[in-house]
Amino acid sequence: MEKYNMMILVSFFCFLSFMGSAYSADKFVVEGKVYCDTCRLQFITKLSEFLEGATVRLECKEQEGGNVTFSKEAVTDTNGCYKMEVDGDHEDELCSVKLVKSPKSDCSEIDAGLHLDQAAKISLTNNNGIVSPNRQANPLGFLKKDRLPDCAKILKELGIREDGTPI
Repeated sequence: MEKYNMMILVSFFCFLSFMGSAYSADKFVVEGKVYCDTCRLQFITKLSEFLEGATVRLECKEQEGGNVTFSKEAVTDTNGCYKMEVDGDHEDELCSVKLVKSPKSDCSEIDAGLHLDQAAKISLTNNNGIVSPNRQANPLGFLKKDRLPDCAKILKELGIREDGTPI
């Protein structure tokens, strides 16, 4: 009888485990960082500052038509990091995180050039070969109104001219 009870108990826990994994199969966590691009280079340098209190928005859109199917905002912590939970599989949608609002008035410009899409693309499906539910977005940067004086030194160290071309 004791062996029978043990089998029922083990079966029960296996069932609970299965139900838990089935329940969480379409839950994702999107994480990323927001910084102030103090040299206006569109990438992080040692002079970049991570922003506390910046707002980002995750949006998923239909591939055909572009209608928004999902939207969620998050605010960065003291290290410039944001984290948001997403329910549901968005395999047939285009999802990306975009800058919304900067906490600093002197570092709030979003580059709207046609060659730049200030968004971090994210795949929110389990059908992409990624095992983990965590999705790491590329860092996003607001442009500082005026470059810091030390940026010239950084550009020289990187072998880049003011216009972005190699030295």
